[in-house]
Amino acid sequence: MTEAGGEASSGEHPRLGSPVESIEAAMDLAIAASQVVRGSTYPNPPVGAVVIDADGIVRGVGATSPPGGPHAEVHALRQAGDRARGGTIVVTLEPCNHTGRTGPCSHAVAAAGIVRVLHAVSDPNPTAAGGGHYLREHGIEVVSGVGADRVASGPLDAWLHRVRTGRPLVTWKYAATLDGRIAAIDGTSRWITEPAARRRVHDRRAQLGAIVVGTGTVLADDPQLTARLPDDSLAAHQPTRVVVGRREIPPTARILDDSAPTLLLRDHDPAAVIAQLADRVDVQIEGGAVLAGAFLAAGAVDRIEAYIAPVVLGDGLPAVVGAGVDTIAHVHRFRPRSVESLGPDTLITFDRDPAGIGFRQD
Repeated sequence: MTEAGGEASSGEHPRLGSPVESIEAAMDLAIAASQVVRGSTYPNPPVGAVVIDADGIVRGVGATSPPGGPHAEVHALRQAGDRARGGTIVVTLEPCNHTGRTGPCSHAVAAAGIVRVLHAVSDPNPTAAGGGHYLREHGIEVVSGVGADRVASGPLDAWLHRVRTGRPLVTWKYAATLDGRIAAIDGTSRWITEPAARRRVHDRRAQLGAIVVGTGTVLADDPQLTARLPDDSLAAHQPTRVVVGRREIPPTARILDDSAPTLLLRDHDPAAVIAQLADRVDVQIEGGAVLAGAFLAAGAVDRIEAYIAPVVLGDGLPAVVGAGVDTIAHVHRFRPRSVESLGPDTLITFDRDPAGIGFRQD
């Protein structure tokens, strides 16, 4: 388990026109660029790229555009111009080698006169893979695995999960008291957590492809479910808001406004919901207890983000209901991924234990 706090590992990022102290620092800059566009590139991966000239100076920084726009390498190469010739490009993902709505990045890198390519993760998508091989065939040095762990567990996490499994990464997010209550016995829940934790929730929403809630949450809380900035304006990227359930919601519900797209699904089967959201890549379940229980019971929760406030309610509404567990031997097992302090609150992130369901006896 690690302390969360960002993917960078080598201090302050280099800037355009400044020398690069290390390849790790250049990869930090590429990761930071990819984080800015995370959520806006689906179904393409959020990739960051940095071009360093022959003298070790940063000349270009790029990130993947929304579908149909240039990829990260092309943005960085265009910014660098002729200064890319004889230089190095550092990329979070192996340059693609296929023609879709844009041309192959591997060809663009070779044409720009780059002599060395350093990338974190090899492309697992068979349609796009092979960029490294193409570059080597054209006399370009290619090094794979630079910063791989940070990239694979950070900006490319959900996309890699989608490529491996064919379905989006599904996270259950909730805020609760120390005794696991998400609302008081009278139904009040604003605010269990403090502003720093709520700010973190909005930052995370801006990276998502979709947020899923049940009709019960819409009727009880009338949430807007948008990603908002500290000045309460909307973030540049908004996830699709998904409402699951058979109950009618009023046309005046805030979730139906024009601040973000909304999808209404009558089917309450988690597998069917996930199938309809496959291209969203990074999906978050935000409420309520019954919906969370249904996804847990179906084995459809890959990750949990638990915002824990240092308060105790005693009586109140539980975080989850109906998770399909009738004995301790059938518990849903997760393992801690990270811990992050957010003012007085704590965000604990868990990944599903690959060992499956059941209580550990060791």
